[in-house]
Amino acid sequence: MQRMFLKALKGKIHRGRVTQTRVDYPGSVAIDSDMLKAAGINVYEEVLVANISNGQRVETYVVAAPAGSRQIIILGAAAKLFEPGDIVIIINFGYYSPEELKGHKPRVIVCDENNYYKPQD
Repeated sequence: MQRMFLKALKGKIHRGRVTQTRVDYPGSVAIDSDMLKAAGINVYEEVLVANISNGQRVETYVVAAPAGSRQIIILGAAAKLFEPGDIVIIINFGYYSPEELKGHKPRVIVCDENNYYKPQD
């Protein structure tokens, strides 16, 4: 019997604000490590960064910014598609068996205009 996995939301940082962009970097997005932990996103995991401010979407991987810094820094070529102050949704997916998905609840945090956040119920 073939085993099937379903792709579903694992973690999300909703309405975060880009604090900085840096084109001269190999690529990725740096996110406050406390925010990553709260959203259940691991360093080097793939994320989709959706820019609410201009509609751009970029897939990249995560690196950690200092804990408590509230930073979201777009690095590398993607920096040409974002500006400091842009509002973003950072989406992380996982693969689950149908059985695992039945009890799954994604970890979602919602940010205010200063990237202070609270878990979404």
